[in-house]
Formats: sequence, structure tokens, C-alpha cells
Amino acid sequence: MVYQFVTCEEVQELIHGFIDGELGLVPTLEIEDHLGECETCRSEHQGQLNLRTLVREGARYFNAPELTARTVGAALRGRPRLSTPDSGIDSFEFCEHDSNRGRPRRAAPTVRSQILAIAAMVILALSGVLSYSIFSARSQSYNDDQLAQEVVSSHVRSMMLNHLVDVPSSDQHTVKPWFNGKLDFAPEVKDLVDQGFPLVGGRLDYIDNRTVAALVYQRRKHSINLFIWPSTRSDQAEQQFSNHGYNIIHWTRSGASYWAVSDVNSADLGEFAKLVSR
Repeated sequence: MVYQFVTCEEVQELIHGFIDGELGLVPTLEIEDHLGECETCRSEHQGQLNLRTLVREGARYFNAPELTARTVGAALRGRPRLSTPDSGIDSFEFCEHDSNRGRPRRAAPTVRSQILAIAAMVILALSGVLSYSIFSARSQSYNDDQLAQEVVSSHVRSMMLNHLVDVPSSDQHTVKPWFNGKLDFAPEVKDLVDQGFPLVGGRLDYIDNRTVAALVYQRRKHSINLFIWPSTRSDQAEQQFSNHGYNIIHWTRSGASYWAVSDVNSADLGEFAKLVSR
């Protein structure tokens, strides 16, 4: 069968099989070609490889507390011995005889069995915590990739429809009050004209299933869209992405999520992000 991949989602569904070498020659070659061209799918592929490494390295060792190690060692040194063949007893020595019924009965759990049960529960609990942490990190990474695609789409749409601003103004004291009553938060608007990033204006946009503030700045002849909305994440330093030829920088600060996107070079966009995040 010849696979024809139409969307990135279809390719990403087969990444696990691709990594495990479970696909045929044709789909494997097609995925390799796609990964060479698509930054998003290449990032997802690398994320899966990193996840494997994290699980493998994180689950390699379990260092038991010193007290547990001593207790288990003592229990193993005093473990019951198997009976000899001529003893007439087929069970372990810790099986006691039930005088009421005339047959062996199982003794109460030994210290060794109790320690092993506790150790197993501890390992399971640690495995659960590790799995949850890995899943949370992977989910957050996937969500950021999705948001990066959304901000690029909004940036391109604003350029194509010639709808960069709803309030055209280079005055921050005009743009900031314009958002009052239109949003459930007050976006910070900075005047960066002296640093080479003049303010063009602002507008409302829709990203991540909510209405957000879009501030528009300019760098020479390039437009920069700065999207802002509330965030519950802790402060996070700038992270740089690239999507369909556009540079993207994302960071969180003081309960707000910032996404800057433009076709300006990455150095200029990085300088812009540092000025905004001060």
C-alpha cells in the first residue's frame, strides 16, 4: 500500500511506529521526507525520542533508604530454607502444622514478604509520579506547538485581510485604554519607538479559545504581532520557535502569556521580546 499523507496529524499518528521500525519501506521513506521539510513534525519526532530517553534513564535505578536496605538484608540473611527431600515435607519450613485439621497451614506473612510488598508499592508509586510528570511535560509541549501554529495563522490572517489594527495609534496611552471593557484583563502596552520598534496600534484577536489582545509593532518594514492573554503558569523565560518561515518567541511573566510573531529575523525579534519582558 502506498501512503499519501495529507496533514501533519496523519504523519504524527505514525511516528511511534516509525521510531520502532514497524512501518514498511514506503511509509518510512515518506515520513523521513516529511520530517526533513516540516519543523512541527520534526519537533514532535524529537520529543518522542527525548521521552524515551527520559523514561529509560529515569527508571534505571531505585535507591532504597538505608533503613529499608538494612531491613531487607537482614530478612534475606534469615530467610527460610527449603526442606530436604527425605524430610517428608514438600513445603517451606515456615508452613506450620494445623493440629485441628491434620494438615499444614500457611503461617502469617514473614518480615521478608512484608518488606517486599512495601518495596513494590513504593516502586509503583514512584513510577506513577514519574509517568505523570512525563505526561504533563509532553502535554505542555504539544499545547505550545499548537499555540505556535495558531499565532502564526492569526499573524498571517491579519496581514492578508489588511486588518492589523482596530485602534491605529503610536500612543500607548491611546491604545491601552481602548481595550477597557473589551477584555477581562488589562494588557501592558509599551512605547518602544526609541529602541527601533514603533507602536502601530492594537486589535482584538481570538487564540486558544479566548479573546486576546494583539499589539502591533514595526521593525523597519516588518510587522510584529504581540499576543497577550492571562496565564496560570509561573514565569517562564523566552522560548523561540519557527513555523512556516515565521519566527515566534513565547514567554510568561506576571500572570500573562506573551507570544511575539513576525517574519523579521530572529535576532531582531529576540531583542524585541527582551524589551517587552523588562
